[in-house]
Amino acid sequence: MKVHSFHPWDVSPAEAIAIQRRLCEKIIISDDFDAGGVRTIAGADVSYAKGDDCFYATVVVLSYPSLEIIEIKHGVGKPTFPYIPGLLVFREGPVIIKVFEELEESPDVIIFDGHGVSHPRGIGIATHMGILLSTPSIGCAKSKLVGKYEGLGTECGVSAPLVNNGKTVGTVLRSREGVEPVFVSVGHKIQLSTAVEIVQNCLRGYRLPEPTRLAHIYSNKLRTGEIEIASKKSLTRVAENLTLDI
Repeated sequence: MKVHSFHPWDVSPAEAIAIQRRLCEKIIISDDFDAGGVRTIAGADVSYAKGDDCFYATVVVLSYPSLEIIEIKHGVGKPTFPYIPGLLVFREGPVIIKVFEELEESPDVIIFDGHGVSHPRGIGIATHMGILLSTPSIGCAKSKLVGKYEGLGTECGVSAPLVNNGKTVGTVLRSREGVEPVFVSVGHKIQLSTAVEIVQNCLRGYRLPEPTRLAHIYSNKLRTGEIEIASKKSLTRVAENLTLDI
């Protein structure tokens, strides 16, 4: 899968913020694709543990709307950027990009375990990655980053607008009765109503939509050693090569 080279990853926090602000000009918040013609959908997630110096990334490509697994790719990398709220993409982005480059099947839509435009600068990991991959993308996060909502019922399927500074930046969706909601937002090349519809179509009785739920499961299996993608030596080499100036 092709990745667009809009910026380097080896940057300072100030440079990272400047990159986000430049990329904001590229965001498309309308359906720049045939929403009725979606046949494949991907989920991306990154797993890591306290004390572990590696990130374990997985991308799962599924058929849509049947959600049967077509392809799974993994990658391991070492973060080179510090943990700073709002700049998560600069820690996780390089290893995620590496995995997407290995895909044989380019998905029609991608769901990320994180935010899209519901972000302090309007460009979370789902938006940032969507721009680099030039693919319709959706943010489906487990916690709120910005904004407020009210009036959300407890039954499965209800939703409420997520509003930040008077602007709707996402939808709060009760994806399963009795559990905390998820926060759906536009990533890139998609409008909010379409993003919510796709996420709802990907629910299979769990809190998370199936693409990111499976990506989460497999990234954890990779981290705990239940899945092996290469020898330890090969993984180290992959991690070193992730500091790419793309």
